[in-house]
Amino acid sequence: MKLKKIAFTIIKFIGFFLGWAILTSILPLSSSENPAIWRLWAEIMPLLAIIAFTLIFWLFEKKNVRLYLFDKPVKEAALGVITGIVWLAVPVLVMYIAKIIHFDGTNSIDLFPVWVIAAFLNVIMQELLVRGYLYQMIKQKHNIVAATIVTTALFTALHGGAFEAGVVPVLNVLTMSLLMTVVLEYSGSIIAPTIMHFLWNGIGALVLGGVSLADDYPNLLITTFSGNEILSGGVCKIEGSIIVLFVNVILIVLFMSLKIRKNSR
Repeated sequence: MKLKKIAFTIIKFIGFFLGWAILTSILPLSSSENPAIWRLWAEIMPLLAIIAFTLIFWLFEKKNVRLYLFDKPVKEAALGVITGIVWLAVPVLVMYIAKIIHFDGTNSIDLFPVWVIAAFLNVIMQELLVRGYLYQMIKQKHNIVAATIVTTALFTALHGGAFEAGVVPVLNVLTMSLLMTVVLEYSGSIIAPTIMHFLWNGIGALVLGGVSLADDYPNLLITTFSGNEILSGGVCKIEGSIIVLFVNVILIVLFMSLKIRKNSR
């Protein structure tokens, strides 16, 4: 019976992920010659696909899998904003004080708000894919450990470029996923980790140019990173720095402690 349950979970996982990937690949791309509009449309399509498959599988489960999309939205949004700012600000500030990061001017970007919206839609898609239906389904059918392991492996695989850069970038991606999961469990909603993730990508990539998104995303500030690659992150910049790894681990421990205290009440 247990093996049958595991096999059924694997089938649903593969069906969900492959179905989303296939639908995303066949949805039409924008014909716009404006790069911002093209990117916005390119982010809308996979988001629509993940919403569709989440709804389909949720209904297939007869609504028995609780998705934890909303609980206390204002409180969870505030938690996401505050924690997201601290999460990014600490390593950037340390790198700036250590003269690792240098700001050398600004770029002129057309339709910058459109790029920001596109980055936000991308984050919503990622969080729904990794910590939406799949995470909650595995957690409720099996346990939180299995859900965390599987979805963390999925999130890390989706950021496969880190494997070419070295151990620290991979550990940063892995611990980032664990942090998002712990925040999800503590807050009881996907809102807080989504906002944290967006602030990391939005400010870290579109403003600072120190976080990797799709190659066509621009960055507002002209930044350079110098010094020891373990601290500066090398080609991965902020996301390859061991400073980020320490911050990730500290925040994971903090939110795990808060979750334990919350449960004990």
